[in-house]
Amino acid sequence: MPYYHNSLVTRLIAALIASALLTLNACSAQSSGSGVRHLGAPIEGYSHTSDAINRFSVNGNGGPNVGPHQGGGKQNCCVTLPITWQPGLTVVVEWEEDPDPLAYGSWPEKMFTDAWNERMAEHSKKYTHHRVEVEVAHYDALGVVNVHFLPCNQVKVTAGIYGFGHPQYPYTDSLNMEEPDQCPTTPKD
Repeated sequence: MPYYHNSLVTRLIAALIASALLTLNACSAQSSGSGVRHLGAPIEGYSHTSDAINRFSVNGNGGPNVGPHQGGGKQNCCVTLPITWQPGLTVVVEWEEDPDPLAYGSWPEKMFTDAWNERMAEHSKKYTHHRVEVEVAHYDALGVVNVHFLPCNQVKVTAGIYGFGHPQYPYTDSLNMEEPDQCPTTPKD
């Protein structure tokens, strides 16, 4: 069964509000030298693995932190994209990942004490940092920019008006994906 972050009504209202904001801001949309009009769009993230996304950005603009097997709902603003999808459209996604986000729950030290902070500093050395350029899925109208973090540091991005779980949403990946024992290697150019 597909995952619906919010009820259909809530997502429809959010899409209508986003559409209204995009329409209101259209007069301030930027045009590139090619005449393509751009507009700012809010950013959401989804972690499809047991890792937490401590922070991420799209083209240098921040998105929310995302818990393991969670996402959506927390919109940060904004990344500038074309109002209508363009062939070859890509974005740069950078993120910090915590491979053991629940570890501190079992630590004996009281939270935020010096001892706990020392342990957290040691734990944070295990965080990994990633950067990838990824194609944006085709969209007819600019909406929320959704970034999906998948196993093996794979990323998918869409920027349309349909929410995760909607029948017309381009991705159907489960939020409960497991990392394979070995990730495929990609040849370097």
